[in-house]
Order: sequence, then structure tokens, then C-alpha cells
Amino acid sequence: MSWQRWLAAEAEAREDAGLARRLRPRRADDTTIDLAGNDYLGLAGDAGVRQAAAGAALRWGSGASASRLVTGTLELHAELEAELASYLDQPAALVLSTGYHANLAVVTALADRSTRVISDAHIHASLVDAVRLARAQLTVVPHSDVDAVRSGLVAAADAGERAMVLVESIYSVLGDAAPLIELAALCEQYDGLLVVDEAHAVGVHGPGLVAALGLGGLPHVIVSATLSKALGSQGGAILGPVALREHLVNRARPFIFDTGLAPAPAAGALAALRETRRRPELGALVRDRVAALADTLGVAAPAGAVLSVPMSSPHAAVAAQAAALDAGLRVGCFRPPSVPDGISRLRITVTAGVRAADWEHAVATLVALVKEHQ
Repeated sequence: MSWQRWLAAEAEAREDAGLARRLRPRRADDTTIDLAGNDYLGLAGDAGVRQAAAGAALRWGSGASASRLVTGTLELHAELEAELASYLDQPAALVLSTGYHANLAVVTALADRSTRVISDAHIHASLVDAVRLARAQLTVVPHSDVDAVRSGLVAAADAGERAMVLVESIYSVLGDAAPLIELAALCEQYDGLLVVDEAHAVGVHGPGLVAALGLGGLPHVIVSATLSKALGSQGGAILGPVALREHLVNRARPFIFDTGLAPAPAAGALAALRETRRRPELGALVRDRVAALADTLGVAAPAGAVLSVPMSSPHAAVAAQAAALDAGLRVGCFRPPSVPDGISRLRITVTAGVRAADWEHAVATLVALVKEHQ
């Protein structure tokens, strides 16, 4: 089969299954209420954050101009890393150009064919891809199954393998929190390394669940984070012991061979971080809104800001999403293969950045749509 025929067949199969995805450019003056993005605290549009980003571009230029190990490490990066480490209660931090790169970097720099990676079934695609690139031995365990993780760690210890456990502190689809205290204790007992993706917890839960649970700074617990959600910017970070940071600087290919994070997002993330520390009520508002909305829609409240509402099919999810847009409300939808359990859902991102009146309109719209399309 020619490439042209194969691409056409793939496109037809996506359309038939209701799984076709398309890019839709958003205007700068768009007035649609946005409950589809990841700007949890509403800081991407904050005047101070925007001013900091613009000022950095004027001062430093539009890009970092080189990889971090050449001339691409700016004072901005060092300042951002120091304040991230302080806030998340970690000894050191390393900033990368995306959260995706952060997850690729931490796994591929630490794991190899002699490593047993024990992965929760619901981890993000970036961690899945990282394990594939590392070519590590892989054990996928049922979601949040502590006993299965224990079995994997015991098997790795018996085989003389280094063990790494991959989880998210708050999972993006179901919105549930990982049993971090139990997992950290197991990793300490069996000399494993716990890698926690805090993308959906930082900001919504202050410095994240690792710090909140008293696990910050433990040598066997490593954190990856993104600057593109609650911090309203772009980029990623890995946080943990100083020795880990030095190892990543020397061995992490997604860091070594990538241009440094641009000045504007670095400064924007730093300003948003300071605003997050200054205004903890933003995270509290998100938690209050998501709990109330979940109760109104009759679904379980998530631990994070993303509320998933099950729909009967991919087609129903897309239809409800389109109806919401017609009503001036932008929501997302999860469809296979993005959902680990194969159930299509509306994806509603609760944010502190929506005004009270707009939030009331959004809630009323969602109630009507779910009743019609669920």
C-alpha cells in the first residue's frame, strides 16, 4: 500500500470512530469562557506575569540563543530554579524547555536496560515514551495498586535490578491522587526511586502533594513539574538532590541537546510562582469550585482542577463539546486512545481566572449539556 493510500485509510478510520482531531487557532481577543486549557490559577493573563515576560524578552531577546551547556543558561534560569526548589521543598531544581522534556530527561538519564521501571497504568504519555526511549525493563501495574508496586519492587530486588516507580501525584483523567506516602515508604524499604509527576498538583495544592505530605527533600523521591499549567507559562522542571541535578546536566539528552528555555516564559513562570506563593487563595478557589461543580453534576470530585464527566460515546462527547462552544463555553473532551479506561469524557478545567458571573453561566450551561448528551 502506498503512503498516500495508507494516510487516507487512517483518516477515514479516525472519522468513522469519531476520533478525528483538528487544530483550531484561537484569537487573542476571544471572549469564550475557557474551561478547556490548563491555566488553573488564571495567571497566564495576569498583568504582572505578562509584564515580566515582555520585559524579559526586551532585555534578553526572544530566545536563550543556545543550549544550557553552551551560552543558553541565563541568570533568569538560575533564579527560577532556586525559587522552584525553595517552594517545592527540594534541594535543587533543573529547568527544561517543556514538561514533556522534563519527564523524558529524568527517566532516560537514570534508567537503562538494567533498570526495572514499575509504572502506574495511568501515567502521562511523556513518561510512557521516556521508558520506551530508556529501553528499561517495564512492569505496568494496575492503577494505584500499592500491593502490585510492592511485588514489582521485590522482584527487582531479587533480580539485582535498580528499580524506579513512576506515578503522578494527581492523575489528569480520573483526577485522583496517588498513594504517595505508601509508595515512598516502599521505595525506601526496597531501595527504589519514586518519580512523581506533579503537573496537576503544583499551584492547585500549593507546592504540590509531595511537599504537603512531608516527602520533600527525601533522596528517594524525585519530582517533575510543568510551568505550563498553574504557573501559566511554558517549560518543565526536575527537582531533587543536588547530585541528581548534576547527573542530569551531564547525562540527560533532552536537556543537553535542546535550546534553553526562552527568557519570556522563564520570567513569566517566575512571576507566576511568586504570585502563587503570595496568593494561596487562588488554589483554594479552584478546589472549592471543582468540588461544588462535581456535586452539581453528580460525579466524583477530583483531587485536582480537571473534572471528567463520562459520556456514552466519542460522538456524544464531541457533540456536547460543540454545543458548549455554541453557548460561549470552551471545554475539552477525552477520547480513546487518550483515556486509560477507554471511556470518553467531557474534560472540564476549573480555573480561578474566570469571573464569578461567568462561572455561574458556565455551571448552568454544563448542567444543561450533560443532561442532554450524557
